[in-house]
Amino acid sequence: MIKPKVLITKTIPKEVENYIAQHCDYKIRSFDGKIDKELLFNELQDTEGLLTSGTKINEELLSHAPKLKVVSNISVGYNNFDLGCMKARKVMGTNTPGVLDDTVADLVFALVLSAARRISELDAYVKKGKWRESDNENLFGVDVHHSTLGIIGMGRIGETIAKRARLGFDMEVLYYNRSMKPKIEKELGVEYSSLEDLLKKSDYIVVMTPLTKETEHIIDYKEFDLMKKSAIVINASRGKTINEEALIDALKNKRILAAGLDVYSVEPVNLDNPLLKMPNVVTIPHIGSATSKTRFDMSMLAAKNLIIALSGHTPPNLVPELK
Repeated sequence: MIKPKVLITKTIPKEVENYIAQHCDYKIRSFDGKIDKELLFNELQDTEGLLTSGTKINEELLSHAPKLKVVSNISVGYNNFDLGCMKARKVMGTNTPGVLDDTVADLVFALVLSAARRISELDAYVKKGKWRESDNENLFGVDVHHSTLGIIGMGRIGETIAKRARLGFDMEVLYYNRSMKPKIEKELGVEYSSLEDLLKKSDYIVVMTPLTKETEHIIDYKEFDLMKKSAIVINASRGKTINEEALIDALKNKRILAAGLDVYSVEPVNLDNPLLKMPNVVTIPHIGSATSKTRFDMSMLAAKNLIIALSGHTPPNLVPELK
């Protein structure tokens, strides 16, 4: 029996590679750094399945992949998919929802707590030998418990964040989403809100929406003007959901208190980005799902999506727009 040909463009765990080997004739060409287009397109000529993360799946790529049947993303996001082109060419696209929800929610709260209690700033303060017995109010942060959290984008991860906020920190939780979630409202006591009201009322604003044409710069100058001056903004979605220039302006002019960022408009973030010089901004390198167990689970789920699709069946995590 001839096995389908698969190209893997990202380093994956050996166990996942062995699983794929049972079902497919595969090649690994790690493009974890900058993608060599010529090499990639050459490899795609006979490829039926592509296992990747972040590779732009557009008309240019698809025109070099005449046999391609499925692209399996090792991520929950899929803004790298040109859905119109994929649909026209009948190429399936899958992602890895669910397995990373708790891990990303943990990281969001790490950012909330770090920004609120100035953890990275005060860690540097102590290590530089600046701590004095007379220090007092200079080191104050703000409370997280019993405050108001606003979540923009109430998908699985948003729901997991809400659970931590309500049950762990006794927070009031507002959410803005394209559809209401009556079940989670009933279970946790969270409240649906318009975006404007959420921005006005929230002490912490967490952006967790996917990046689409509608959500690009969902937080812009106008939105920052609605926020409390004491507000802390957290972004663990995609960098372009927030207008970064507007964020820098809001921080410089003290229209908000602080920010915690896992994502940026350009990644890796440019070293001359003003955000890196601000002590009230916590910056981490897009590591939302970055634990060994979660990354293993994501890779294995992506591999299973790939193999199910290549076997002629509908994969369980086919993205909604391609169903």
